[in-house]
Amino acid sequence: MSTIVIRPAIAADLDRITEIYADAVTHGTASYELEPPSRAEMGNRFDNLAAGGFPYLVVEKDGIVLGYAYAGPFRPRPAYRFVIEDSVYVAPEAKGQGVGLLLMRALIEAARAAGFRQIIAVIGDGHADSASVRLHEKLGFRHSGRLEGSGYKHGRWLDTVFMQLSLNGGAELPPDPDSLPERRFRGMGN
Repeated sequence: MSTIVIRPAIAADLDRITEIYADAVTHGTASYELEPPSRAEMGNRFDNLAAGGFPYLVVEKDGIVLGYAYAGPFRPRPAYRFVIEDSVYVAPEAKGQGVGLLLMRALIEAARAAGFRQIIAVIGDGHADSASVRLHEKLGFRHSGRLEGSGYKHGRWLDTVFMQLSLNGGAELPPDPDSLPERRFRGMGN
């Protein structure tokens, strides 16, 4: 019997995370990077997100990491502190098996628990039947914008789609002073 576990990513997962992302960069259009980053660079990215208290999750089946998802700052200006951008990547052999949905549900809950108010999905090659667009729609994200011809990869122009999910009352309620983004802003740690 197979066991599927979603858990926080750890440094020991970074070789597999780097491998999954390298495949996405090399063969896909979700990422606009043209060359896969090194393991050291992926480690730096992971460390920066972890230091900020942002959620970074993996899903594993029988001890093998099949995908990962994380949320990081949408933009660096402090007024954006309640807004995060999600990223989710699934190993080629696990695509179409619900791995991305499991990861994103867990990521949304982690973001909600931390007190974030908006999750933004910035989807490369965001055509209507894109797996990422369909996944985010299924999770309640709404379309909030499109940048036409904003990326050029694999010999073609790509559109970027923005989707958005409100959490914790979104813009309808004042900031929670006990939320992670507000505590960080006030210098009270993670």
